[in-house]
Amino acid sequence: MAKLTRAQREWRPGMQKKQRSVKTMFASTVLVCEALLAVFVTLAAFGLKRGEPAVILSLGAAVAVLCIVTCALLTKKIGFIIGWALQVVFFLSGFILVDMFYLASAFTLCWWYALSKGESMDRENTQRAAAQEAWDKAHPEQA
Repeated sequence: MAKLTRAQREWRPGMQKKQRSVKTMFASTVLVCEALLAVFVTLAAFGLKRGEPAVILSLGAAVAVLCIVTCALLTKKIGFIIGWALQVVFFLSGFILVDMFYLASAFTLCWWYALSKGESMDRENTQRAAAQEAWDKAHPEQA
C-alpha cells in the first residue's frame, strides 16, 4: 500500500485547498538559480586561481548550500532577511571575480522583482478568494 502524505491523510470532502504563496515560489526560484550561480562562480574562481583552493571551494559550497536551505526558511521572515544578505554576499564576490558585480546586480533585481510581484499577486489571490467565498455564500444553490 502506498504511503500517504500528511495532507492526504487529513483531507476530508469539502476542504478548501490551502493557497500557496506566489512570493515564496518566486523567491525560491531565484535562490535555486543563485545556488547554481554560486557553484559556477566557485569553479571559475578555482580555475583562475583567485585564492587558496580549499578556501574557495568551501566558501562556494557554503554559499550554494545556504541558498538552498534559505528556500525552506521562506515561510518565515528570517528567510527573506537571509535572502537579502545573500544578495550582498554575491555582490561582494565581485572583488574576487569582477563579472560578479554585473551578475549580482541582475540577480538582485530578480530577487526584488520576485518579492514585490509575488507579494502583489498573493494580495490579489487573497482578494479573489474572499470575493469567491462571498459569492458562494450569496448563491448557495449554485455552489
